[in-house]
Amino acid sequence: MGNTIDKAVEELSCQECLKEMFHRVHDNVPLPSNDALGEAVQLVRSVIFPGYFGQSKVTEHGLKYHIGVSLERFCRILKKQIMAGLCFGMAEDEEVRIDEIRKQAIEITEEIVRRLPKMREILATDVEAAFNGDPAATSLGEIICCYPVIRALVNYRFAHELYLLNVPLIPRMISELAHSETGIDIHPAAQIGHHFTIDHGTGVVIGATCIIGDNVKLYQGVTLGALSFPLDENGNPIKGIPRHPILGNDVVVYSNATILGRITIGDRSVIGANRWVTDNIAPDTKIYKNLKVMKGFENGYGI
Repeated sequence: MGNTIDKAVEELSCQECLKEMFHRVHDNVPLPSNDALGEAVQLVRSVIFPGYFGQSKVTEHGLKYHIGVSLERFCRILKKQIMAGLCFGMAEDEEVRIDEIRKQAIEITEEIVRRLPKMREILATDVEAAFNGDPAATSLGEIICCYPVIRALVNYRFAHELYLLNVPLIPRMISELAHSETGIDIHPAAQIGHHFTIDHGTGVVIGATCIIGDNVKLYQGVTLGALSFPLDENGNPIKGIPRHPILGNDVVVYSNATILGRITIGDRSVIGANRWVTDNIAPDTKIYKNLKVMKGFENGYGI
């Protein structure tokens, strides 16, 4: 057994074989922690929706104390994680100036805290959209407590702000925490307007360069994805180009529809269930057959 282990150690330690498979720690700063980021997400949820997440015995008299304590812990956790993310984003031969990284992490953390009230404002519209879009919902509180879309959207809107602040790695980790928890996969780089909701949610995929307008509703299993990557002269995928759909305002996409490529779905359009769409769709259009047959809104006709 000893010889077998020794041989495996030699092969697994091969520098040439490892290449990008080995994370080299910068200045003894480890990778960001999924557990710590999970706690940060729970703290964000608890200050945006007090009493629904985290400490459930929050009273009006204790609200400021609850939010203050939660934000203090949130800042301690996030600052440390952002430092780890910034170190991860550095080149292997880049000199680490830990004091500069710490200062940058503090500035980003403070900016995130400044943006939390705006995040709550837009998340409140998402809760309203989910409630208005589901006859089975009995209250806004039920939406916040029970609906996976709210958990996914808190993660997305938090991760999106970190993405806009150029924090490496952490936005993706936060979005993947929601993916694991809810089955909803929203890339943090996607742009999503207010009053957005996903009914049921499981299996929804929203790609990195998606742009989604206001008052948009998706159902379970919807994919807003990309066509095959274009390749450069060496056969490598060309990255960094817009490749996902644009959805206008007031669009509805029913379950298991697949919309691919940098196409535009016009305002107030409806994509029926199980449809495959790879061409632009004009405003006020309904797609209800696999054969790209389009039906406009006429005489009250609708799905």
